Amino acid sequence: MKSLSYLAIGILFGITMLKSEAASWFRIYEMFQFQSFHMYGIIGVSVVLGVLITALIKKYKIKAFDGSSIEFNDKDYSIKRYLFGGILFGLGWALSGACPGPMFTLAGAGFLPILIVIVFAVFGTYLYGVLKDKLPH
Repeated sequence: MKSLSYLAIGILFGITMLKSEAASWFRIYEMFQFQSFHMYGIIGVSVVLGVLITALIKKYKIKAFDGSSIEFNDKDYSIKRYLFGGILFGLGWALSGACPGPMFTLAGAGFLPILIVIVFAVFGTYLYGVLKDKLPH
């Protein structure tokens, strides 16, 4: 039952990504060329909603669906981690034309060349796991 609810949420997310054109390579290209506010608006709304929802969870001690408490752990302050990670993520996003969410949305919509990007994204994640102890955190 839990898997079906995750599948339904994923399908809803994919439909939202396609209908808002957030999975569109053209929209992503416009964003990186600073020609349109469309993607910045979507990202901005997502950030604001994330902050508000996180604040509500903390303030009212909202529990997860299974009844367990939701905990937020502080991370160590590190400029290197965010600088290098952000640059790599941005380069991958700019080169492929999709960040992780839209990649799977595009695959589900039938844009099969994105499967190459997904394979290399999974490989990059694996490579990070192998090299994690040697990277600056």
